[in-house]
Amino acid sequence: MKKLIIVLLLGMFVQHGYAQNERDTIHYHKIYYFGGTGLSFPLGKSNEVFTTKLFSGSMGLDISLKDPRYFLTPTLYLLTYGYNQQIPDPDYNHMVENGRANFYMLSMAAGRRRQFKRLNTFVYLGPALGVVSEPRGELVGQVLKMDNKYSMSFAGKMGVGADYKFPGFFLGAEVGYLQHFRKIEGNSAQFLTIMFGLKSDITSLSEKVSHAIGLDNYIR
Repeated sequence: MKKLIIVLLLGMFVQHGYAQNERDTIHYHKIYYFGGTGLSFPLGKSNEVFTTKLFSGSMGLDISLKDPRYFLTPTLYLLTYGYNQQIPDPDYNHMVENGRANFYMLSMAAGRRRQFKRLNTFVYLGPALGVVSEPRGELVGQVLKMDNKYSMSFAGKMGVGADYKFPGFFLGAEVGYLQHFRKIEGNSAQFLTIMFGLKSDITSLSEKVSHAIGLDNYIR
């Protein structure tokens, strides 16, 4: 599954690399905010630790570069999973089953899009950094006290998607792959994310904020 996803995404990058050179008339000099909700599915051995929960979410920006076919997309992903502890933690005297784990991942990706009138397709790729919250249990007398163990995690995020422009907003969807560079509970952590959401133009607001804080040479 992992190799298949990587091959498909690399293929999309190559396809977009040879796409037509028509000017993008929707994203030129624009900054968009988007918010999404969806599901995140553990892949491979991650299934031994994590299970899919309702719902995960994302929020971020779509910042067009000088050539609007290219963009930056800083995005915060809030991913929620069911959790089954695999390795005893020496700081706690009980293992956790059917717990809840949360990932707070900030992705700093760059991407490329192609416009088909009001329909846009896109691909993106970039690093991610975030915090992982894992549940822990400690039996004190007859009381089981629940706690959360927090740790930092580096990851890579890539994805493909499409959005369609309606009057005043975009409706879009994306499929992404998230690969962590450290093991969690002894397993490589990798996930497939599926998000649906809305995108809206905040260019004028961004310019007003830039002016208010003294950035008069606002770079579009």
